[in-house]
Amino acid sequence: MKIYKPKKKAHHCRRSRDSNIPLQISESKSEEAANQLQMGDSTFLDRMLLQLRSTCKYYSGYPKDLGPSRVLHFTSEREFVQLLHQGYPVVVAFTIRSNYTQHLDRMLEEAAAEFYPNIKFMRVECPKYPGFCITRQKNEYPFIEIFHSPQHAGNEGKVQDPNITRYSVKVVPYNYDMSPYGFREFFKRQGVRTSDPK
Repeated sequence: MKIYKPKKKAHHCRRSRDSNIPLQISESKSEEAANQLQMGDSTFLDRMLLQLRSTCKYYSGYPKDLGPSRVLHFTSEREFVQLLHQGYPVVVAFTIRSNYTQHLDRMLEEAAAEFYPNIKFMRVECPKYPGFCITRQKNEYPFIEIFHSPQHAGNEGKVQDPNITRYSVKVVPYNYDMSPYGFREFFKRQGVRTSDPK
């Protein structure tokens, strides 16, 4: 018994005499498009990428143009107290030299730029200022604490110098994700205002 199998039809592509014309046109169009991409459209792509980077607030894989640094550097306890008296919350990073400190510095720069001017960020180099860091009574570095809500404290006993004003300030250890997003969530939970009241 023979099984009938239909023969496959061979498809032949025939090119007419004028087939070269549209081919030449398409090639010229592709060249023109490539030239436009190199000349004019490259600026469009650059603008699009800049817009994408600016809208992706919490993307940290690409170096951002954050402008001038908003991270303050600790120089003395007197200046630190003056900063607290301004009434802004202050995020203080107590650091030592380590590989992780480089990542921490980058995150501090991003967060400081995002929350400026309502929240101040400060970095303390503990090898330079060991006395101030030791008063925090921490053993593991780096660590972050947030100082906020300074208030006049009642004077206990007799104060020798009438020019001395006592303040109490809330200090909260930071243990969230080290990113602008982590800081924002932490501020929400702590009731720290990150923007001007409308």
